[in-house]
Amino acid sequence: MSDSARIVIIGGGVGGASVAYHLTQLGERDVVLLERDELTSGSTFHSAGLVGQLRADPTLTRMNQYSVELYRTLDAGWTECGGIKLAATPERMAEIRRQIGWARTFGLPLEEISVAEAVELFPLMDPEGVVGAAYLPTDGQIDPSQLCYALAARAREGGAAIRTRTRVLGVKTANGRVTGVRTDQGDIDCEIVVNCGGMFAAEIGRMAGVRVPIVPMSHQYVVTDAFHDHPALPTLRDPDLLVYYRQEVRGLVMGGYERTCAPWTAGEGSFDAVPADFNGRLLPEDWPRFEEISANSRIRVPAMADVGIRKMINGPEAFTPDNEFCLGETEVGGFFVAAGFCAHGIAGAGGIGKVMAEWIVAGEPGMDLSHMDIRRFGRQYRSPSYTVKRAVENYETYYDIRYPGHERSAGRPLRVSPAYSWHQAHGAVFGEKAGWERVNHYAADEKGEDERPRGWAGRSWSPAIGAEHRATRTTAGLFDESSFAKIEVTGPDAAALLEWVCDNRVARDVGAVTYTQALNGRGGIECDFTVTRRAEDEFLVVTGTAFGTHDLGWLRKQAARKGATARIADVTGQYACFALWGPRARDILSGLTPDPLDFPFMSARELTVGDVPVLALRVTFVGEHGWELYCSSEYGLALWRTLWGAGEPHGLVAGGYKAIESLRLEKGYRVWGADIGPETTPYEAGLGFCVKPEKDFLGRDALDPEPERRLRCLTLADPRAVALGNEPVRVDGRVVSRVTSGGYGYTARASIAYAYLAAEVAPGAEVEIEVEGAWVPGTVVKGPVVP
Repeated sequence: MSDSARIVIIGGGVGGASVAYHLTQLGERDVVLLERDELTSGSTFHSAGLVGQLRADPTLTRMNQYSVELYRTLDAGWTECGGIKLAATPERMAEIRRQIGWARTFGLPLEEISVAEAVELFPLMDPEGVVGAAYLPTDGQIDPSQLCYALAARAREGGAAIRTRTRVLGVKTANGRVTGVRTDQGDIDCEIVVNCGGMFAAEIGRMAGVRVPIVPMSHQYVVTDAFHDHPALPTLRDPDLLVYYRQEVRGLVMGGYERTCAPWTAGEGSFDAVPADFNGRLLPEDWPRFEEISANSRIRVPAMADVGIRKMINGPEAFTPDNEFCLGETEVGGFFVAAGFCAHGIAGAGGIGKVMAEWIVAGEPGMDLSHMDIRRFGRQYRSPSYTVKRAVENYETYYDIRYPGHERSAGRPLRVSPAYSWHQAHGAVFGEKAGWERVNHYAADEKGEDERPRGWAGRSWSPAIGAEHRATRTTAGLFDESSFAKIEVTGPDAAALLEWVCDNRVARDVGAVTYTQALNGRGGIECDFTVTRRAEDEFLVVTGTAFGTHDLGWLRKQAARKGATARIADVTGQYACFALWGPRARDILSGLTPDPLDFPFMSARELTVGDVPVLALRVTFVGEHGWELYCSSEYGLALWRTLWGAGEPHGLVAGGYKAIESLRLEKGYRVWGADIGPETTPYEAGLGFCVKPEKDFLGRDALDPEPERRLRCLTLADPRAVALGNEPVRVDGRVVSRVTSGGYGYTARASIAYAYLAAEVAPGAEVEIEVEGAWVPGTVVKGPVVP
């Protein structure tokens, strides 16, 4: 075996084979794929083989669409049989209608069909209790093993080498980068390692000192004897009964997601430990645990009560804690991961290979993969206990309807603000993000006008949101933002590094606060944050709660590329942050500090507030006058109580993140991961004021100050019809875009949405937005809705 290669891929399942093939498509020839046993001997060989395209996530939908395009060209048993999704409740039907709207934005021919039409397509089903369905004719099924072998064959044709029966024993690193792998057949020096190890991916990650938070889960399905004569049945999913079906010759494959799942080899007190000889093997049949699925299957397909079972398949599938793939480069340079496919890796395999190959070759992904990026997982996922809890909850609720504002419960509470006990005592309703307990609203504020939106948007609504919103606009609101991620960048090259990374000028006077974006090589917005210069060689970066690990990784990667001498550290937990905003904010704060409050907007100053030393930033995310007040965490509770005590006589109201969301929508402030991201540029997003083209920065040369599309603010004619994201937008009767974010503005008393539209679609233009199956008229407005 060769003792060197540019790229080594570990894992000969469908993911590894797809990555190898797509690398050769991009001209990479020095590629070696290593498999411990034979190809497909991990999870691929026992996968059920369903290929559904539509997902709530736009990027994953596009990846799955590409998979289907690729599978049509392969000799791998692709059957474009179509797919049906059933609804047994009005709530599920509402979900399906929302998904039909999403599909329009991708050109997917998903359509609502009647119960009778569903029976005609799948005559084995009993329609009792079914209220509706959707059908996508381009969905299908494929033989997973044939798919893997077909992709491997194409990889070989492109010049990749595939070595089976070669076990990886270690990953070699030096100076924070991968340098090679050790195998039982000899060492291989390399520049890049791609961990496509499936259920073994966490073990392989540990060889490089990397945590890959996946849990092998026991997933079961049965293959029936032949019992019907229908030549071409579509796949069928009945999520209300937790089951799925696909045709297998004249029988069926039937499986599902039971409410009492079984993690395999991983526990709350130990990492996964897949047996070294677990190759091409299955787990013992577990009929008692499958009984729930079996009983449900007989409700929808009565013949399942009498048909013979040819075999049960119980195979481990690698699940992540949030049901999203683990993709991308880790904190070890050159060590990539493509794993954690959550039992839908066959549908995604083509797209996974494509985006991973592009990421490896270009150094950054070509699509917005932030929600799949392995860097999204915070340090709490180093804990096997936390990882298992979240993965189990995810598996057992796999088919649940994800309503707006859905909150997970496993592993809570974990990360809490210093003022957490105060929030609890005052009736806080908490949400969770990145392990943090955050106030959504306070039950004590649940009074006032009934402005509940119709349909889905109204499910998690509370009148408290409007009360807290209006108080912030009219008097003052106090918000706990301690969860916001905080990153310190210090050292001799800190200023030069941030100037290179950021599109705005951030190395300004000490005390300056700058709102900026960090761009990728295509000019897309990779990060969106504020930078405060605290000293000549010291900067504080503040970003969103869920984006801290991503932004930390991005900054460190750019520092390594530039060879910068700088320390980049996550200091989130070291500081509490409380935001005091509103017309009375100055009156409240001035009585608590001897220091003058005359420093201007977008600047910072050290103050004392009561007994607490504070860094005060004159910034806002709600559009009202005020400050973000940072203090060392041990002072946090004292600072909150001090502000609250001083503010009550002025009408101060404590508010939560739901009010912040409504306030920022009215002011037109963008949210990364929704309105902006790696596939949008500052000029497209209306953030051109941040761009300083006279300086050199990453992504500058890719920017076009006159883009073909722009982010526009829309108001809907019906204020109770509220878009939440991904709804199709129609101009002149043609679907041209989708909603990036939306909600209700309590000051404007309007339903507000944002969408990217062609640059020529100017304010005043009429549009339509599909909200839960109905087209609602809207208007493009100049924005912000509230000046």
